[in-house]
Amino acid sequence: MRVTVVQGDITEQPVDAVVNAANSAMRGGGGVDGAIHRAGGPAVLEDCIARFPHGLATGEAGWTTAGNLPARWVIHVVGPNHRAGQRDRSLLTSCYANALRVADELGARSVAFPLVSAGIYGWPLEDAVAAAVDTLRETLTEVEEARIVAFSPATYELISARIG
Repeated sequence: MRVTVVQGDITEQPVDAVVNAANSAMRGGGGVDGAIHRAGGPAVLEDCIARFPHGLATGEAGWTTAGNLPARWVIHVVGPNHRAGQRDRSLLTSCYANALRVADELGARSVAFPLVSAGIYGWPLEDAVAAAVDTLRETLTEVEEARIVAFSPATYELISARIG
């Protein structure tokens, strides 16, 4: 699998699936979660409610329709909230591994990822990059491209350096 990086908006990525950094309630929120729900429209929330009536646990992944997004599916993952004391790195890496497992179940070959937990959840940026790149590279999958989408130029540079 190729691990690539682009700078831009995850909601505009022409891929099979986009990964949403969701909260455990699965009802929309801020950051990437809010952007995906806004761009995807009400179908994303309706599918979240139907598929995940009790939400998702930290580290887990599940999918919904992508609604109005250019992708076919949204793969929702719940990252650990570093600011709230959830500092077990395996919860963070499991988000990436579980997203790839769901992508394989769906038959997705291209997947766009945000840096899970690196925003409002406060995971240290350099470790968030390392966890993403290393886990994506080490996980066996049928996905052909795992694209990490960086919103800022500085984050793009950090990811680019890690990818090599």
